[in-house]
Amino acid sequence: MHRTMSSFRRFIPCLVLALALGCRSGGASPSSEGANTTTTIDIENQDFNDMTVYVLVNGARTRLGIAPGHQTTVLTIPRYLITGTAYLRFFADPIGGTRTPVSEEIDVSTGDALVMIINPGG
Repeated sequence: MHRTMSSFRRFIPCLVLALALGCRSGGASPSSEGANTTTTIDIENQDFNDMTVYVLVNGARTRLGIAPGHQTTVLTIPRYLITGTAYLRFFADPIGGTRTPVSEEIDVSTGDALVMIINPGG
């Protein structure tokens, strides 16, 4: 799929987890992408529990960091996980809880800005 530099959003619901993908708008040309381009995910944790956030690639999980409860946290997705377009899932493991929401698999390219909303558990 060809991506433009204009912003767009795609919502992917999953249990108590919603994931929106937006393309970072910035004036980077294709030749300047790469070495200095980061891929981020903003975690809006509306739950009480702190969450350990992982990215799942081909069945292997990589820890991205902690998203404290009732806060928004920005985490960086390591570059080595994204070559061209990568197909990723995100996993939020509550600290002291039992539910473990996992997103659907989405395509992610270098420089994308993702937003994950973790809804309050019940």
